Amino acid sequence: MSAEDSPHAFDYVVVGGGTAGAVVAARLSEDPDVTVCVLEAGPSDVGDGNVLRLDRWMALLESGYDWDYPVEPQENGNSFLRHARGKVLGGCSSHNSCIAFWAPAEDLDEWSARGCTGWSAADCFPLYRRLETNDAPGDHHGRSGPVTIRTVPPDDPCGTAVLDACAAAGIPVTPFNTGTTVVRGAHWFQINAREDGTRASASVSYLHPLIGRRPNLEIRTGLQARALVFDDAGRCVGVEYLRPDTVHTGTVAARREVVVCCGAIDSPKLLMLSGIGPAGHLRETGVDVRVDSPGVGSNLQDHPEGVIMWEAKRPMVTSSTQWWEIGIFAATEPGLDRPDLMFHYGSVPFDLNTYRRGYPTSENAFCLTPNVTRARSLGTVRLRTRDFRDKPAVDPRYFTHEHDIRVMMFGLRLAREIVAQAPLAEWAGTELAPGRATRTDDELLEYIRQTHNTVYHPAGTVRMGARDDADAPLDPRLRVKGVTGLRVADASVMPFLPTVNPCITTMMIGEKCADMIKEDAST
Repeated sequence: MSAEDSPHAFDYVVVGGGTAGAVVAARLSEDPDVTVCVLEAGPSDVGDGNVLRLDRWMALLESGYDWDYPVEPQENGNSFLRHARGKVLGGCSSHNSCIAFWAPAEDLDEWSARGCTGWSAADCFPLYRRLETNDAPGDHHGRSGPVTIRTVPPDDPCGTAVLDACAAAGIPVTPFNTGTTVVRGAHWFQINAREDGTRASASVSYLHPLIGRRPNLEIRTGLQARALVFDDAGRCVGVEYLRPDTVHTGTVAARREVVVCCGAIDSPKLLMLSGIGPAGHLRETGVDVRVDSPGVGSNLQDHPEGVIMWEAKRPMVTSSTQWWEIGIFAATEPGLDRPDLMFHYGSVPFDLNTYRRGYPTSENAFCLTPNVTRARSLGTVRLRTRDFRDKPAVDPRYFTHEHDIRVMMFGLRLAREIVAQAPLAEWAGTELAPGRATRTDDELLEYIRQTHNTVYHPAGTVRMGARDDADAPLDPRLRVKGVTGLRVADASVMPFLPTVNPCITTMMIGEKCADMIKEDAST
């Protein structure tokens, strides 16, 4: 296929209109002389209150807007766990709780030190500033970007008591996104959502204002990519996709580049279906090898999450911005420059993984969910078959590293210490899960293995690295090694998962990718 001759040709084709893809498409199409096509497998979110109303986000789990990926049987973890991935324009930013964090400077500087030139905090912080309109104080914040970021109002009295209890336990109330990493502290989150409760997803923020107003940008929804198309010289020149009739195939051509933005599970899947991945695995699956790239689908990292839940003595709030409004950070050992433990406070019961195991529940409950911010258990994404319609095999290998177990156990005990403080005495009733009788290391570990969840933050499966790093499928400019005309931009490119919720960082990756494409096109 010749991109020059195809009637369905664009300068750039963005595969996936998600958290990063929407950003890439919007920024590239700022040049009226450049044409951009977005291929999104899910439906549009325009006018869809199920997606746009942030306070409804939990109803999206295991819904028609969710790829809903099961995990492979886990040796040390919860084999019932499912990875929610947004199947809708905006991707996971249209599907998540919209907790908004700048990545710690220490994380970004470590990315740079690992060979990702151009990704230090000094390089990336201006991009956060560019993308946001933030209501928090500080000269470092942006005031005119497309993404509305605001601090959660302190309207939940139990949440206020949680912060007071944290302070009583020696965890100070400390605002987030100040430019200084909070190693030990708690506060109301910042969220990317508008005052009227509309989520400020990547699609809402970057694409909705352009629809019907930018003729050089075409957004095609309901089209699932089958494979990338290459010419005889090894250049990526287009994308093959399944038409809405679910029988016939279409192709869209790229004159300049294809940018894969399908997320940490589906980006490695698409690369492997197209012959870029671990050669042995591809041959076993019946896929012809184009590039032997062992890092594709490897290095899967996540934030594994536990839960500890209490029945509330007083009525909990009946309305909320998104029901998970407070974060708590702590370090489990002295001398850390980043927290290795984080909690989300939920003003709702969270029995998604406890009820099936026999633990009691209540409609009037609150919980703390400790998670391991820098998990050392690494997993894989692999093809189940060569059929693009099959879900990939996702194996996070949760709690196969002792570090993750130790941090989680510390978190459960610290949660109990916080809730035992006087400010929560009028709120905390019976501990529903795991229950106060669960005390020993062995008992707590068994509880975690059976009931833990995820914060839904898979990352690192097509990581960038130095040009001579054979295990890094991408160079620091997000170009796929071994071919030309192809980049990846989403959470899969992260060398490691940041300490905090990564949604805004994934948008930042989209901003940087677009910048690099423009720079490279001008040289």
